[in-house]
Amino acid sequence: MAPQSHFKLNTGAVIPAVGLGTWKSEKGEVRKAVAYALKDGYRHIDAALIYGNENEVGQGIKDSGVPRSEIFVTSKLWNTHQHNVADGLQKSLDALGLDYLDLYLIHWPVRLVANETSDLLPTNPDGSRSVDRSWDQGETWRQMEEVYKSGKVRAIGVANWSIPYLEELRKTWKVVPAVNQVELHPLLPQHELREYCDKLGILLEAYSPLGSTGAPIMSDPTIQDIAAKNGVSAATVLISYHVNKGVVVLPKSVTEKRISSNKEIVSLSPEDLAVLDALAANGNAKRLNTPLWGFDLGFADWYGPVK
Repeated sequence: MAPQSHFKLNTGAVIPAVGLGTWKSEKGEVRKAVAYALKDGYRHIDAALIYGNENEVGQGIKDSGVPRSEIFVTSKLWNTHQHNVADGLQKSLDALGLDYLDLYLIHWPVRLVANETSDLLPTNPDGSRSVDRSWDQGETWRQMEEVYKSGKVRAIGVANWSIPYLEELRKTWKVVPAVNQVELHPLLPQHELREYCDKLGILLEAYSPLGSTGAPIMSDPTIQDIAAKNGVSAATVLISYHVNKGVVVLPKSVTEKRISSNKEIVSLSPEDLAVLDALAANGNAKRLNTPLWGFDLGFADWYGPVK
């Protein structure tokens, strides 16, 4: 059986299983990458205000000639806008040149307080991030529910949320998050989080599915062996792994050849999936994205593998 091309959100909407990630896509490159991806068959673009390139993402969407109604567009509420979700949303809509989003996520369960050092990544005098630890994420979610009701976003969700943080939010939410976008790959499979979200009808999305610069994932001998057995690249194995497990995957590239190859999904055997699922066992997990917020966001492995 061929892997699914789309998944269903708890809103009833469908979301393409593979989307083009735009994190760390440089200005001057992302416009062409988005336009090429859409012309090449992608129908899902993942953006965020903090990436600093939403203007170009929007231009790429227009350049593609693909009707807006055919494209699933995601953006994310940045930390310094958590006290005013409507304003943060409007900044992204204006930059993208759109009048609605298909999905809007709280980028991190962390409120930053803008000050004279920065509107986006403010710091305290000691150099630490200007984090408001007293802020109630339930209030941010209440405002997310309001913009959802307004029709400016078709679905709402979260990103980088752990089970303890979701459990806290669950006490007051009226709308269950449609999505939780997190770092996911065979060296960070987050099995417990996956099971928890599945039970609540929250779809997982995987960012950094190929790891990042200097990460050992692509060159892992086990992944290389599975790739050789299936006659595909290690990247295809890593991207296909998620779709085979019912997870949306967001590979990022600005290179046309890689953009094209990243959307090729293959079926992996139950045996291959079991091997990939077990790679992080026995203290081998490796989390690649741990911003210096000053706390672990409820992830037990934030500061290193759990033995």
